[in-house]
Amino acid sequence: MAYVCPPHSYCSYLHDRLGDTGQATGCWFEELACPYYTFLEVGATVTLASIKGGQAPLDPKSILEDSQTDDTIRFLADSTAQDALANTIAIAQIDAGDYDAIFLSGGHGTMWDFATSSTLSNLIEAFDAEEKIIAAVCHAPAGLVNVKTASGEPLVKGKLVTAFSNSEEKAVDLDTVVPFLLETRLRELGAKFESGPDWGPLAKQDGNLITGQNPASSEPAAQAVLAALA
Repeated sequence: MAYVCPPHSYCSYLHDRLGDTGQATGCWFEELACPYYTFLEVGATVTLASIKGGQAPLDPKSILEDSQTDDTIRFLADSTAQDALANTIAIAQIDAGDYDAIFLSGGHGTMWDFATSSTLSNLIEAFDAEEKIIAAVCHAPAGLVNVKTASGEPLVKGKLVTAFSNSEEKAVDLDTVVPFLLETRLRELGAKFESGPDWGPLAKQDGNLITGQNPASSEPAAQAVLAALA
């Protein structure tokens, strides 16, 4: 989901089908709610945005009782947050010049629409051209795979990054469902990929690029954004 804001920004998606399985997917709720409140609590203006705008879906599995956190429970009871989620701004309406950072939250849906949206790629390139913070957690680094630097090289080439690992994808039995393995693709693009133990928190920063490995990494990734902007 996209929080595009002075001083922080977020991006998400509208894709809600898990490949050809017939199962629903969407934003992983923890990866939305945790950064959302992390940024708000330091006085940031947060704008939620998505590829097409309007209602952005949550992955049904991420709103089950055993997936809830203090932040997701708070979000569910927050009418302002709920309204923002139901009325996200379309990415095409976002001007990078109005924001200090963009934060991409994940969920399996991003593997389809983040990875194929030229509008999102162009927006991230605009943030990079202005040397602003670009952050992404879990599957959201899929939004980086077609992003180029001003010199035409892949944004992630030579950069230290992390993301949902091949091991984690296999552990959830979706390694043959997703359109590509994110770790593999990032390595193919020349990224210096690092991951920690499955499901453990891990965030990496290389210049203006901040990435987190999995849902547990949403908090350290969001805190890294704040530290980078301090």
